Amino acid sequence: METLATLIGGSDGVAGRVVFDRTGLDGPFEFNLRFASPASTGVVPDDIPNLFTALQDQLGLRLEPARAAVDTLVIDSVERPTPD
Repeated sequence: METLATLIGGSDGVAGRVVFDRTGLDGPFEFNLRFASPASTGVVPDDIPNLFTALQDQLGLRLEPARAAVDTLVIDSVERPTPD
């Protein structure tokens, strides 16, 4: 479940924000999840749900918005290296 959360979360993920695994489920799982990609530029059939609906209907999982502390990297300054 942690891998699924990582794949759909983050700035590159489908959810568009950080996703934490709070399912309490451990171990490997094999499943198929069918959903319409938001990046799809073509016509998506009406019978293909979005990610959030697919997670709930097909896997019984729900994404809930919440606030949490996340690690952040802050770069104060950048300088070009000097030749030695």
